[in-house]
Amino acid sequence: MDGRLAGTEAALGDSFGVRLHAVLSPIAHGGTCLSLRVLRPATQGLDALAAAGAVPPDAKVLLERIIRARLAFLVVGGTGAGKTTLLSGLLAKVASTERIVCVEDAAELAPPHPHVVRLVARPANVEGAGQITVRDLVRQALRMRPDRIVVGEVRGAEVVDLLTALNTGHDGGAGTVHANSPGEVPARLEALAALGGMPAAALHSQLAAAIQFVLHVHRQPDGRRTLREIGMVAPVDGRVHITPAWTADGRPAPAAPALVNLLDRRIPDDSLE
Repeated sequence: MDGRLAGTEAALGDSFGVRLHAVLSPIAHGGTCLSLRVLRPATQGLDALAAAGAVPPDAKVLLERIIRARLAFLVVGGTGAGKTTLLSGLLAKVASTERIVCVEDAAELAPPHPHVVRLVARPANVEGAGQITVRDLVRQALRMRPDRIVVGEVRGAEVVDLLTALNTGHDGGAGTVHANSPGEVPARLEALAALGGMPAAALHSQLAAAIQFVLHVHRQPDGRRTLREIGMVAPVDGRVHITPAWTADGRPAPAAPALVNLLDRRIPDDSLE
């Protein structure tokens, strides 16, 4: 890199290595700044997360049924809340006969599943060429006979392609989104969809048809990461609302009956392994 660029990124080591970000002086006031991000692959299964107390037993049963019923969901939470870890644990419960195609900006998902294809975006080189975006890879994933399409982190215009894919016969998809509460998810996705040219009304229509659940994870003050809420997605007067269907702290969950009814229609209790 040279003074023509504000900064650059590179990967060190293998796919689960270290991501380097560098900013040269004088852009970095006081001297060149190097930042290293050590990627820790998310390899824990749902059983391990439950044993660690991250997922309560009753919620674990619901999550397993959501996976078996091939219902689509988003895992939401703040930075470091454990979104990728929970997503990986849920993917471990997908039937071994299914093909999962994971698309990520940085390689983190490593679910213990025998049939996973991992696609990782690539930044442009120093000449500004060669960039492969998450949105490019979502489109490629559609051509790879996926049973489930997963976007490790939805943070740009790729939300348009993901929702389109989930509305064209690709059930059971998933992704993560930065949001501090389930109620913030529609507004967050509105902003991301606008980057892809999708109007707010279209976003709400697509979201209501494509996603059934929002799973909220939270990082406690002591560092523990736990599932806090399972919310159901429902349209109200043309806009999507997230209604609690299960809560970890006993708060009212008005959508709980609807959650159970939906799961019973898609997969009866006696089909659980």
